[in-house]
Amino acid sequence: MKKRLELLFAFLLCLSFVLPAEAAEFSFTAIPDQDTARLQQRFDKIAVYLTGELGINVGYIPVKSYAASVEAFKNNQVQLAWFGGLSGVKARRAVPGSQAIAQGAEDEHFVTYFIANAATGLKPVKDFPDQIGGKTFTFGSKGSTSGRLMPEYYIRRHFKKAPRQVFRRVGFSGDHSKTIALVQAGSYQVGAVNFKVWENDMKDGKIDPQKVTVIWKTPEYPDYNWTIRGDVDQAYGKDFSRKVQAALLKMKDADLLASFPRSAFIAAGNDMYAPILKVGTEIGIFQK
Repeated sequence: MKKRLELLFAFLLCLSFVLPAEAAEFSFTAIPDQDTARLQQRFDKIAVYLTGELGINVGYIPVKSYAASVEAFKNNQVQLAWFGGLSGVKARRAVPGSQAIAQGAEDEHFVTYFIANAATGLKPVKDFPDQIGGKTFTFGSKGSTSGRLMPEYYIRRHFKKAPRQVFRRVGFSGDHSKTIALVQAGSYQVGAVNFKVWENDMKDGKIDPQKVTVIWKTPEYPDYNWTIRGDVDQAYGKDFSRKVQAALLKMKDADLLASFPRSAFIAAGNDMYAPILKVGTEIGIFQK
């Protein structure tokens, strides 16, 4: 009996080394570009979906900031992340071999909206709104592509100055919904916001068009993406990265897609985000 127990223990011990992927949890996070409680509820559904598709336990780990999402990815606390364009570039540079594997159908042609409180008298214009100079202005998060990187790029290009030299006061709201709320309330006269969050909040009745309006939209640029660590095939099994990509691309449930919100996911690659690296280098976020 003792011999049998020793053999059984040895077998179970070996099994734990032979099947690490099946025993491990695969984790992902997402940049907190909206209310975190709402994101938790939505992305828990994505975790359930991926668990079913991949055959291993998948968990969603919320983070409090864009920088924290990159750190979690860098430290292997998560192996997959729904990043913005800028945070995705930062993460992939920090973890060699990491790949952007999918993006929303809308992310290939993303734009930022410049919004203004109605009391400013600013109206929608086709070209850059020169009259925002001297106003109070809020970006979103410091790590946001649509809420900081791209609007700062166009501000610098137009005025030939840094934002703090252009505006009477500059702030960082932390996320897009807060930017809208601050401009709508008049706490800031003008702000820059992700167009998808604007459209979603408008649909949800959170925006009063009598108090705040879109005055300009930027040219298109690539933005959000699913990025996966380069070592997942080694950790979770052959072709695991491809399986994750396939699961994301076949996601068709409207309720799940509303978590982003996106109409569908399409394949992506690191080279698609070269414009983000270029702009980030030009305004000093990345070293040349």
